[in-house]
Amino acid sequence: MDTPAPPLTPPVLSTLPVPSHFAPERVGEIWRVPYQQRAPEAERWAQEHHIPPAEFDRVRVGLLLIDVQNTFCIPGFELFVGGPSGLGAVEDNCRLCQFIYRNLAHITQIVATLDTHTAMQIFHPIFWVDAQGSHPEPATAISAAEIRSGRWRVNPAMAANLTQGDLTRLQAYALHYAEQLEKGGKYPLIVWPYHSMLGGIGHALVPAVEEAIFFHAIARGSQPSFQLKGASPLTENYSALSPEVLTGPEGDPVGEKNESLIRHLLEFDALIVAGQAKSHCVAWTVSDLLQEIQARDPSLARRVYLLEDCTSPVVIPGVVDFSEQAEAAFARFAAAGMHRVRSTDPLWTWPDFPRPLAEET
Repeated sequence: MDTPAPPLTPPVLSTLPVPSHFAPERVGEIWRVPYQQRAPEAERWAQEHHIPPAEFDRVRVGLLLIDVQNTFCIPGFELFVGGPSGLGAVEDNCRLCQFIYRNLAHITQIVATLDTHTAMQIFHPIFWVDAQGSHPEPATAISAAEIRSGRWRVNPAMAANLTQGDLTRLQAYALHYAEQLEKGGKYPLIVWPYHSMLGGIGHALVPAVEEAIFFHAIARGSQPSFQLKGASPLTENYSALSPEVLTGPEGDPVGEKNESLIRHLLEFDALIVAGQAKSHCVAWTVSDLLQEIQARDPSLARRVYLLEDCTSPVVIPGVVDFSEQAEAAFARFAAAGMHRVRSTDPLWTWPDFPRPLAEET
C-alpha cells in the first residue's frame, strides 16, 4: 500500500494562531508542564492546521534558544536578566513562545543551550579569597594585576578538587586565565553568584518555553536538541560554541569548541537566534558563529536572524549596564550580513529569508 503524501505546509501569509493553553501571565512563573495532556493536543493541532512532519521541510529553519533557563529568566532567581525595563527576560519569553506557536509549521528544529555549572568553578565566589580569607562578592571583576598583587588568590581548598592538590599550579593557571581574557578582548573575569547549578531548579528551562518546545516536537515530529555548556571548572563559557579560554599556560587543553554544534547550525537554510543574555551568552555565541562563518563562507551570515525583541542585556541597577556592549555587538553582526528582526514581523517580510517559503504563498 502506498504511503500518502504529506500535507502541504500552510502558506506563510496565514501564520498559525496561538494555542489556547498558552498563558502569557504565567511566563514568569515556575510550574509543571503537563506533557501527557499537551502531546495529544499537539498531534490534533498538527492535523487541524495541516502541519507536515519536519522531515518534509523543503527549507530547513533552525531556532537556536540560548540559555532560556529559570536562573536567567524568572524574577528573583540568581541572574535574572531584567534588561532596561526590569522585566526583560519575562517579556522576551512571552514574545518567544508566541513566535514558536505562530511559526510552528516553518521551524524545522529547536536547539536549546543550557548553561550548566557546579559550585567549584573559576567564576564562583568559593574559588577566590582575599588576605583575610573572605570570598569576593558577586559582580566583582578580578584583573590579572589583582591576582599578581595578591589582592585575590585561589582558595587553597580548590586545589584538592581541581588540580590533585597542586595549589601553585592552580594559582599560575588563574593568572594565565585572567591575562588571556584581557589579551583576547574578552570581558574581564567576573565573579557571578552561584547559578544554573546542575540538578537544581535554576538549571531547568523556563516552563512556558519548555512547553512550547515540547508542543513543537510532538506537532512536527522533530526531536529538539539540548546542548549543555559551561561545565569546565577552569573557564567561563558564555558562548555555546566555545569556552572563553581553550588552553592552560603550558598549552594543556581546558575546553574545546563544540564542532558538531557549529556544523549543525550552519546546515540550516535559515537560523533564528534568541535567548539570554543579549550582552553575554547570546552575543558571544553569535560572535563565535560569525567567526566560523567568515572562515568558511562569509555569505552564510545572511542566513542568520537575530530576534531583537526576544533577548535583553544584563542590567544591574546602580552596579553595571551592558546595554551599550550588546548594541555594539549586534551592530557588528548586522554589518557582517546578519539580520536584526522582530518576532512580531511575519517571516516572509524578513530580508533574504529563503525563497521557497515565500513561493508557497
